Amino acid sequence: MSFSIKFWGVRGSLPSSPPPSAWVNHIEGVLQNFFNSGHHSAHQVSEYIRGLQEPAVGGYGSATTCVELNCGNSQIIIDGGSGIRSISERILNGTAVRKKGPYHIFMTHFHWDHVIGLPFFVPHFIPGEEIHYYAVQSELEHLIRGLFKKPYFPVPFEALQARIHFHVLEPRKPVQVGEFKVTPYQLDHPDPCWGFKVEADGKAYAHCVDTEGTRVTQDDLGDDLPLYQNIDLMYFDAQYTLPELAEKANWGHSAAQVGLEIAFREGIKQVLFAHHDPGARTDHVLELRRQTMEYYSSVAKASSENNEEMPPVIWDFAHEGLEIIL
Repeated sequence: MSFSIKFWGVRGSLPSSPPPSAWVNHIEGVLQNFFNSGHHSAHQVSEYIRGLQEPAVGGYGSATTCVELNCGNSQIIIDGGSGIRSISERILNGTAVRKKGPYHIFMTHFHWDHVIGLPFFVPHFIPGEEIHYYAVQSELEHLIRGLFKKPYFPVPFEALQARIHFHVLEPRKPVQVGEFKVTPYQLDHPDPCWGFKVEADGKAYAHCVDTEGTRVTQDDLGDDLPLYQNIDLMYFDAQYTLPELAEKANWGHSAAQVGLEIAFREGIKQVLFAHHDPGARTDHVLELRRQTMEYYSSVAKASSENNEEMPPVIWDFAHEGLEIIL
């Protein structure tokens, strides 16, 4: 039995893709690098492309937050951003891990980018299907019902064919869904937002978007500290650079360096950074990655010079379609 995590949407605020002119420039750069690398013939193209990181060719994706977790026969989904539509497409074409529910959807909060895909999640319209929604927010049912309402959506909630259930969670109290133990912890966001620690098969995943990371020390985190402890993979908000983070205080989003500091202190094994800004093209995210590498290297160098041991952290910036097996 394996614990897998697939990221169907990694962008924040709203679905966004570079305009055609930006893609033209990007493809031109890829082709120039192909020839500058000493390649000349068409049969070398596939080998060259496979040797690059996927985002360097195809970008980081346009869909907003949606994460699918599977362990054995158990599945949960975190957030219903536009990425959840891709799960629906797998269900329709028969390639999904599971063709029938029940489906369990955990909501961090209800900003547009985290709910925009829910009306397009096909199981809502299939007779006999069963969907369970979970959130700490007491108005969970009211908020979900409001998505299926004219003039925002043509099909009213009352016309949905699936059986839909709502579960209001207690803060910091675990619930068991199949193989998964899921515990909500509060994040640092202007509107209340709850991250999830998901445990299964002896592994743990921490879902930490949207958060500004204003509480950094263990004392500041208090009762929410366990969200970051004994974690194999942390998914952390890194929408901004450090200078941008200072300019956009209280916007509810963070920078990769903040996440790395938490990972160093708590011994988190792996970190993926996400919630990419809607205006961030591929080269922008790659620049964030370069700055993060510079920071990581500087911490490693300082630790070495002071004869201190820096816990190694595997990290990267998440792209749409990425799958991790814990």
